Amino acid sequence: MAEELKPVYLIAGSDRPKVDRAVARLRGRFAEDTVELHDAAETAGDDAVAACNALGLFGAGERLVIVSSVEAWKADDAKAVAAYLAAPTPGTVLALVAGELKKGSALAKAVAPHGEVLVWDAPQRGLERWVAEQFKLRSTPADGDACRLLVELVGNDLYDLAAEVDKLATWAAGDPVTTGEVELLVAARAGSPAFVLTDAWGQRDVAAVLRASERILERTGDPRSRTIPRVVGALTNHVGRLRAVQRLDEEGVEAKEAAARLKLHPFYVRKLYAQARNFSVDELRGATVRLAELDHALKGGSRLANDLELERALVEITQR
Repeated sequence: MAEELKPVYLIAGSDRPKVDRAVARLRGRFAEDTVELHDAAETAGDDAVAACNALGLFGAGERLVIVSSVEAWKADDAKAVAAYLAAPTPGTVLALVAGELKKGSALAKAVAPHGEVLVWDAPQRGLERWVAEQFKLRSTPADGDACRLLVELVGNDLYDLAAEVDKLATWAAGDPVTTGEVELLVAARAGSPAFVLTDAWGQRDVAAVLRASERILERTGDPRSRTIPRVVGALTNHVGRLRAVQRLDEEGVEAKEAAARLKLHPFYVRKLYAQARNFSVDELRGATVRLAELDHALKGGSRLANDLELERALVEITQR
């Protein structure tokens, strides 16, 4: 049995796909010809109240009045809504849709005693958790690496990410989604992910390292003179982290405690621990020196092409 509708809903937040789904579910409770759409840019609070008080095309009956972009409303608009909600029109539901809006705003305070305030904000960090939630909503298992790769390939546009999750979930048909499916089906538009390169290097897979570096150079829209130093910087930072966890591992510090000390995600630190055990102390020290030499070469210390300098260094620091 469907839950009884309230006279007003405030649906807001930066998680636009979730906001859209909530509005769609609400609209699904009404016949299409009983839904009125308004925009706050052209509809003030008083106008929205008037729309709620007006009779529908066929007289009395259930009606839904939706006003979008209400984050632009002022205090007087919120007051008009509050006054209306003291005695709302029976059978009429007012849905106020906003972008980013604080739960303590005047409009939220006007709505809360009479209806429901639903605010969903996208995470500022750790967007892969949001992606994992989208897969879960579609009853599709997806591992953490697949979610992280999807964010790396697509970027932080939630609509783009949601569309790619839909595509992957349809393809998988209930089977787990892994990095293999993401690489196969998702076109990169945020640059190729550096972690594919660092993961391949951590496994000491020379061929995979060279493929990953070439993919980064091909997919970025920047010239190679800017991209190659970024690749070197990412590798240098990664080697530094491996050296740090290697020291902690030698001291008997477990990965969970190391994650807290380093202020990094436990999943990522567990991966660092596994990779660090593939290298000796001298090998990681040597990799740091070789990357410093590469940086010098890229800044004019070599007459060789930057691509060749990068390739030579990658082979040297990866091979056993």
